[in-house]
Amino acid sequence: MIKQRGITLIELMIVVAIIGILAGIAYPSYTQYVQRSNRSEAMNELVRIANLQEQFFADNRRYALDLTELGFPEVTTLTDNGLYQVQVAAAAARTFTLTATGQGVQATDACVTMSIDQAGTRTASAQNCWR
Repeated sequence: MIKQRGITLIELMIVVAIIGILAGIAYPSYTQYVQRSNRSEAMNELVRIANLQEQFFADNRRYALDLTELGFPEVTTLTDNGLYQVQVAAAAARTFTLTATGQGVQATDACVTMSIDQAGTRTASAQNCWR
């Protein structure tokens, strides 16, 4: 009797099929996790700029009409990693809405836009984005 060593082609194909199935399940979950964790960048920047708006209001009795009045170089700004573009919309200098719009990989996220206003009301393009 000759003892054979190694694996057969059938065994190899079973392992490849199992790896393919696991990858097919894991990769979409991973990309959703990454997009969800990237949202924190938009949340932090929106809250930070909203605080700057409140400080500006305390000093000038009105909200800034664009980000240049708050010390930013342009009327829109990108977050630290460039995943969101933030802009302000002020109406009658008594209200404002800050909006972060996803860029690059975040442009395909369900929460592509997130907003906060002078009252602290948080809205988004989908539910549960601010969690």
